[in-house]
Amino acid sequence: MPTPVAIVTGAARGIGASIAEALAKSGFAVAVCDIDRLAAADTAADISARHAVRAIGVTVDIASSASVAAAVAHVEATLGPITALVNNAGIDVIKPFVDSTEQEWDRIIAVNLRGTIGVCRAVLDGMIERRHGRIVSIGSDAGRVGSSGEAVYSATKGGVIAFSKTLAREVARHGITVNCVCPGPTETALLWQVADYSQKLYDGLARAIPLGRTAQPSDIAPAVAFLVSDGASYITGQTLSVSGGLTML
Repeated sequence: MPTPVAIVTGAARGIGASIAEALAKSGFAVAVCDIDRLAAADTAADISARHAVRAIGVTVDIASSASVAAAVAHVEATLGPITALVNNAGIDVIKPFVDSTEQEWDRIIAVNLRGTIGVCRAVLDGMIERRHGRIVSIGSDAGRVGSSGEAVYSATKGGVIAFSKTLAREVARHGITVNCVCPGPTETALLWQVADYSQKLYDGLARAIPLGRTAQPSDIAPAVAFLVSDGASYITGQTLSVSGGLTML
């Protein structure tokens, strides 16, 4: 049986790196895709060495259709047909909406929403032809309930959730599942931006979590690993919050 292949965007560090490692533990060959070429290569080498699987670093700017097409072609030529896609790459600029700029809006939308849409489109033809595939997009509870200082980011993540539900309906007949995982406050560079923006807001978030702590990237990865597994073959169009109980929707 051929080794399943997973492509994870924004996987050089943080949640993406933890997801790539979890999939490697599950037996996937993994493409660690990131705009940071050196960090992607280092993460892939580490995963390959520790888990005895094929892992490659792939440079990609998901806001560029040409870059995405080249990355997908490289992954399939090197590792084989893509079984699973995890859309993890995302950016944000923490500030009040009235202080944000059009340039910031455009980049956040280009990466978080259009980038996710574009990568999905790039892998779908192959998945449809093979009548099998798993797509998991990393949303955010900000896209479900809103988040101060993250108006455009929240809009893009809400868009990712809505896009994923519709895509799930369209491709189910081809044996492809599409789901979202929405992390709550997780100790990554993005959350540290929140602390820089407002320590009071960061402290309030931490206090509000019923389980009593913010998440580590390794807390998010198992949910993704499950949704790309055979055990989740009858789950599609769903949005799962992994937030320590901060949001209970």
